[in-house]
Amino acid sequence: MRTTKDWKLPVPEETDEGFEWKPVVRVGRVIPFGYTQDETDKDVLLPIVNELDLLEQAKKYLKQYSYRDVANWLSEQSGRYISYVGLRHRVKLEEKRKREASNQRYLAKRYKEALEKAEKIEASSFSGRTQSTCTGET
Repeated sequence: MRTTKDWKLPVPEETDEGFEWKPVVRVGRVIPFGYTQDETDKDVLLPIVNELDLLEQAKKYLKQYSYRDVANWLSEQSGRYISYVGLRHRVKLEEKRKREASNQRYLAKRYKEALEKAEKIEASSFSGRTQSTCTGET
């Protein structure tokens, strides 16, 4: 079975108590920060709620502090090491995927509008003709 490394972490569902994190399928060799390998199934990654919540908080800190400072803080708070390069890669990848999803939603909306206009034009152009003229019968 061939797998690609182009996988997406699920978007957490925000509830009153915080975020609800979901398990993901393991695709690559590296286990991402905030996840651990399932003991019963090596292809499933289970979320570590504490680390993922800290990661969300760290993203907010990046507006004020450097990647290096935030990565050090995150490693200290979680007890699991993450380099500033790894943090930067994770944040940039999530931003890229968020942009792509936004673009796809925009294009889907535009295609839907274009389809509705095309159907309206098509309906109006054929409304004045009879069935025999449309099929070419005489």
